[in-house]
Amino acid sequence: MKLVKYIFICIIFICSSSFAENLSGFLTWKKNFKKTALQNNISEKTFDTAMANVKFLPNVIKYDRYQPEFYEDTKTYISKRTSSKKVSKGVNFYNKNFNLINVIEDQYGIEKELLLALMGIETNFGTYVGKMDILSSLATLSFDERRSEFFTNELLILLRLIENNQIDYKTLYGSWAGAFGYFQFMPSTMKNYAIDFDKNNYIDLKNNKDAYASAANYLNKIGWNDDQPCFYKIDLSTTVPKKYLNVSAKKLHNKNKLKYFRKYIVNNDVLDKKFDNLAASIITPDKDIIPDAENLSPAYLVFDNYEIILKWNRSLRFSLAVCTLKKKFENEL
Repeated sequence: MKLVKYIFICIIFICSSSFAENLSGFLTWKKNFKKTALQNNISEKTFDTAMANVKFLPNVIKYDRYQPEFYEDTKTYISKRTSSKKVSKGVNFYNKNFNLINVIEDQYGIEKELLLALMGIETNFGTYVGKMDILSSLATLSFDERRSEFFTNELLILLRLIENNQIDYKTLYGSWAGAFGYFQFMPSTMKNYAIDFDKNNYIDLKNNKDAYASAANYLNKIGWNDDQPCFYKIDLSTTVPKKYLNVSAKKLHNKNKLKYFRKYIVNNDVLDKKFDNLAASIITPDKDIIPDAENLSPAYLVFDNYEIILKWNRSLRFSLAVCTLKKKFENEL
């Protein structure tokens, strides 16, 4: 019993020491980051006001290390995010907002089913947009070494949006990773693609009009093509060379035309011949992530549209889930 108590006390001490070290390091980071911000044309007034209550959030580091994209197998990940309940809620949301959604679909050339799928997976149709202080989240991830450069840049962009009165810093509550609004835009996405659709001189990504138009504008600008598929689920032959199997979302390699890959695909009947000349890649998303996963299953043949969704969220499973939910909405609307 004494040994257990001793071990427990040691754990508490180690955790406390680690937190204290992080807190001390974060305060030093904050002082240095202020210099960086001022050098990037952020006024001292804006910095001191927006960053006054920013603090180190240890849970953000924990979430960053333990994302569902890193531990859930593909079947589990997709089924959780494309349930019949999710589809029903999406249909109800569409029925309440069909005028707006149809206008935006026509104006930007982005299918309503895709927009519904993204909103449904990102925020459950605006019902869960996150409660984390985004400035603190971005600051914590900027301080952390794993992806410091990326999040430092995102934080600087957000401060610039605040500086220009495009965003009210008091409203900035969202995901642990710093994403905001009904479609979970990162600051760089807000800066480049957000739209004041209702013309009230303020971009509100927690408002259906601005959020929907902004998402459609983003997808349109980065190249979504509604005449092409997203993916096919395939059964691979054991003769497929390993070099064609993509297990990472960072960059899909060894692309070729669909017709080239037919010789390695057992269930060729699922592939539409009109897409034979489209560039495609093969992904096996469970391999190298899920313990004891099979080498060739599950497997998917993915196209440019799939990679467009990867730009939204660089996760093999996220893109599969979005396109799966989109397909389910096509059968309902």
